[in-house]
Amino acid sequence: MTQRTVLAVLFDGVQSLDVTGPVEVFAGAELLAPGTYRIRTASLDGAPVRTTSGLTLVPDAPLSAAPDPDVLLVPGGAGGLRPDPRLVDWVREHGPRAGRLVSVCTGATVLAAAGLLDGRRATTHWAYCDRLARDHPAVEVDPDPVYVRDGHVATSAGVTAGIDLALALVEEDLGRDAALTIARHLVVFLRRPGNQAQFSAPLAAQTARREPLREVQRHIVERPDADLSVESLAARARLSPRHFARAFRAETGMTPGRYVDRVRLEHARRLLEDTTDGIEEISRTSGYGTPEAMRRAFLKALGAPPAEYRRRFRPAPTP
Repeated sequence: MTQRTVLAVLFDGVQSLDVTGPVEVFAGAELLAPGTYRIRTASLDGAPVRTTSGLTLVPDAPLSAAPDPDVLLVPGGAGGLRPDPRLVDWVREHGPRAGRLVSVCTGATVLAAAGLLDGRRATTHWAYCDRLARDHPAVEVDPDPVYVRDGHVATSAGVTAGIDLALALVEEDLGRDAALTIARHLVVFLRRPGNQAQFSAPLAAQTARREPLREVQRHIVERPDADLSVESLAARARLSPRHFARAFRAETGMTPGRYVDRVRLEHARRLLEDTTDGIEEISRTSGYGTPEAMRRAFLKALGAPPAEYRRRFRPAPTP
């Protein structure tokens, strides 16, 4: 294929993994198939930038001298939440010229500030989805997926989701085998689909304020196989079922049943990824009771049955 230029935008307060994760994927593709990707980095003035972790990144050039890229990568980080107006202006002018406009994490805030997400579906790190939706009402913010593609614009969730998105782009360009080779080299999954939910994050964010409800949440996480009916959980919180359900939803943003469903799904997902336990055992310890009940839950949430999920996302054994 014709060589594609990948330009990563750098700025003070950038999250280093937002940059290096996708760049390593494209660099791996270039090693695998020389002449496919040309990687460049640029900052506003061409000066080194300091990342949120304290690392210093040295760009290849100032943005004013950067070529119009085939893939424009806008990473996130604290510096992306309140972007320099000059950066926003540059992205507003040059973003539409890119064949693919890609953001990682809060890089979506930069794209939104430039007006490039108006009328589009987009995502960002789970912790900033509400803020993105509030500050940019013209953007259709979806807080659940790992990444979202809307035409030539692609936005991804926090940090490692940028790797998933980069692998998806490489797979589109070079095929599944190439992307699989790169993923194995980086020791990551190939690849979480874009519609896979940012599971742990929303659950961590939705912690109740009151201790009885927080204790109930801990109990659900620790014992997904227990009786987690509203009546049982309400008794544990020493509240009536009606009062408990109303209070739980008010403090967590979801019903008790929805919270239980998410915890059980994540518990089963982790066991499928990290253990060799059988489907029947996982369905029992995750609270589904039967493999068929777990299968229905996986198909509804992920579009794949448990066995297929394990095949796709469990790391390949080392040769």
